[in-house]
Formats: sequence, C-alpha cells, structure tokens
Amino acid sequence: MLRVSSYNGVEFIGVYAVANEGMAVIPMDSDDRFQEDISTALDLKCHKGTIASTNLIGSLVAMNSYGVAVNSFATDIEIGVFSKLQVARLDDRLNACGNNILVNDNGCLVNPEMNDKSVHVLEEVFNVDVVRGTVAGQNTVGSVCKVTNKGLICHPASSAADLKLLKDLFKVEPKITTLNYGSPYVGASIVANSKGGVVGSRSTPIEQGRVEEALDIIS
Repeated sequence: MLRVSSYNGVEFIGVYAVANEGMAVIPMDSDDRFQEDISTALDLKCHKGTIASTNLIGSLVAMNSYGVAVNSFATDIEIGVFSKLQVARLDDRLNACGNNILVNDNGCLVNPEMNDKSVHVLEEVFNVDVVRGTVAGQNTVGSVCKVTNKGLICHPASSAADLKLLKDLFKVEPKITTLNYGSPYVGASIVANSKGGVVGSRSTPIEQGRVEEALDIIS
C-alpha cells in the first residue's frame, strides 16, 4: 500500500521518520494521521521517540532487519526503542546516519568520506557488505535514494554507472524519480519497507505511480 502524508504539515517525511520490516520510529509530536498512515501502509507498529533530543529521526538513523546505526549523541533511553536489533552509535564526523547511509538486507552504500572504522562497524551491525560511493554526484546517498528489499528509487540525475552500482549492491532494480513535486531528494521524501510506503504530501500522482512500480507496492 502507498499513502500520501505529512509530518505536522511538512512534506519531507523521510527526515523525521525511519522504518525497517518490523518497526517504525516517528517523532513524539506526530499526529494520529501520520502515525496511522505509516502503520497501515508499512504494516507495522510505530514507536514514538527522539534521537539526540531532536525530531530528525530519519536523518539521524539508518536501519535494516539486522541492525541500526544512530547518531553518536543518541542517549541510552532513546536507543532503547531498538532493543530487538543490534545498535551502533556512529563515531564519525558524518554521523547523520540517515543522510549518509543507504541500506537494505543485501547491501549498504555510504558517503565516500566516511572513515574506515565506521565502515567496519556498519558491516558488523547491518550484516552486509558496505561500499563507499556517490549517487548523481551526491555524497549524502541516504537523502537522494530509498531502498527496500524489493526495489530502489534514486535521484533523477543518476548515471548509468550509478544505476549499475546500486543494482549490483542492493540486488534490486533501481528506478529514477522525483517526489514532492519535483524534489530530487527522494530519500528525504518517503518512509518505506517491502510491504508499502508513505510519500510526502506534495508528491504528484505520476511520482506516486513511479514509486509503486519501482518499490513493487500493490495499491
């Protein structure tokens, strides 16, 4: 299922919420509709919380079915919501994990400037191979792409080489699109897993259709 929603009127919902196959974390002040949209579309339970005392959960967290990488300023109480997963606080200058990490259960792509220690930690926590790279010339691969275990959407300026890298690493077919009425920051505009997705409220019907096709989401 695909739904359209916003977080307190803001369409860049991927900045504020994060999900994997079994759970989602959304800000404490999320309204009932936003919580219902994510819970219903992704077929999971939503948990409310903060990361590093902020609502920017999607920007600061990256997760797959095996583990979670969080901003190094996340507290023990905040990461308690991930009790069923391996959790790593990333001690790196680039510790906005959601922006700098793209991951599913098959592979992980990270900002090319991420340090060697972080790459090793991510390999352990996500249980996948970790590769450094860019997409469409952008280092913040998590903000310009979104991958699930069934598909991948990416920045409209992604090159043929980018698409090959993404396909080989994540074992899914990448598709280019925009969201939120032309924004190339598709990762910041969606919350999704293999069962469904929620896109930002400004996303057009054409953009929604591309997401449904790319991520293999049944209406």
